[in-house]
Amino acid sequence: MRPKTLLVKNAAVLVTMDDARRELRDAGLYIEDNRIVAVGPTATLPASADEIMDLRGHIVLPGLINTHHHMYQSLTRAVPAAQDVELFGWLETLYPIWARLTPEMIRVSALTAMAELILSGCTTSSDHLYLYPNGARLDDTIESATRIGLRFHASRGSMSVGRSAGGLPPDSLVENEASILRDTQRLIETHHDASRYAMQRIVVAPCSPFSVSRDLMRESAALARTHGVSLHTHLAENANDVAYSREKFNRTPAEYAEELGWVGRDVWHAHCVQLDDHGIDLFARTGTGVAHCPCSNMRLASGIAPICKMTKLGVSVGLGVDGSASNDSAHLLGEARQAMLLQRVGFGPAAMTARDALTLATRGGAAVLNRDDIGVLAPGMAADFIAFDLANPNFAGALHDPVAALVFCTPAQVALSVINGRIVARDGQLTTVDLPVIIEQHNQLAATLLNS
Repeated sequence: MRPKTLLVKNAAVLVTMDDARRELRDAGLYIEDNRIVAVGPTATLPASADEIMDLRGHIVLPGLINTHHHMYQSLTRAVPAAQDVELFGWLETLYPIWARLTPEMIRVSALTAMAELILSGCTTSSDHLYLYPNGARLDDTIESATRIGLRFHASRGSMSVGRSAGGLPPDSLVENEASILRDTQRLIETHHDASRYAMQRIVVAPCSPFSVSRDLMRESAALARTHGVSLHTHLAENANDVAYSREKFNRTPAEYAEELGWVGRDVWHAHCVQLDDHGIDLFARTGTGVAHCPCSNMRLASGIAPICKMTKLGVSVGLGVDGSASNDSAHLLGEARQAMLLQRVGFGPAAMTARDALTLATRGGAAVLNRDDIGVLAPGMAADFIAFDLANPNFAGALHDPVAALVFCTPAQVALSVINGRIVARDGQLTTVDLPVIIEQHNQLAATLLNS
């Protein structure tokens, strides 16, 4: 069967993010099915295709990649009692509310979070679901990703050490470790796609040092490596997190991770705000990745992660919006802007450029997720790309450098999003779901969750 073809032409600027970091004027893409075949000036591309998009007046770039999220938390944004506390107090406030989550709440909250991500420029996202009350399953979020059309890395999180055993979560939210491992294996065997351009992958993801045992960390790493899937957890998020590791394990977070086999190119850790120099060197040497979540880190007063030092030493760093109850937003282009601004607050006005921030959001995220088929617009890469309309008032007066304007100016919503060769947003509207209906359902469920 002849492949379906798509021609994108006349883009004002096309940001390739390729090894040469080319930014092409009056340029476009030629796509067959879900794969980019050609990239270049419009005059060099084929003249015909099954569908032709004229993107004059738009800037085109690779789809952005979100490396850390808790999508269910979109139901508990701005909860009054959790507005002004640090990480541990924030969790202890919200755990009892999250214990009332239902499978429907998980599905609808994931759809809402994914819609917000897609409209902000995201085409690939990880999600870390680590609690499963009332029959909820990771399959609920996978179902939502398939429905909306998002490229998805579903992380099977877990908590096994409750408060009575010295952990932070209430005992009612922890699981039996044998059951966790069985369900994780089931998910890998049922849903994981290791092929190039895969839309769905499973990640093994015990929640954090303060909610799982050493044994579960070791067994999870062994299970993941038996099946060739990635590993993910939280690490060194704030000072209390570091103090817990020193008190319980007599190790720094990085030493704890190394002891349990949680370093390597198949591993990435969320936050790492308080990662010390030894930890940064360890991550650089072993290829261990970091999901940087600047908005959440500021919201919870966790500190400023030393991202510039990490990237200078060769650590793979991507961006994450984190949970929508610790960021209260899921705008990935906005996260890139905050990453740039926060590094400047901590380390000077030249610490991170706008293009550095876009690199974290594209190539950096791909490296963290251990993928070589996304994050760049080049022949042989997945057909994941986004476009922003430069006539948007957000960009007025900034067109002398539209690439930098994406990050310096007020974060815009996409005009177009194509994921795996499929148009999922056109003219700023989702094409795969009825978003107003989903938002109405989401708000009703959020009210039920908070008031039950």
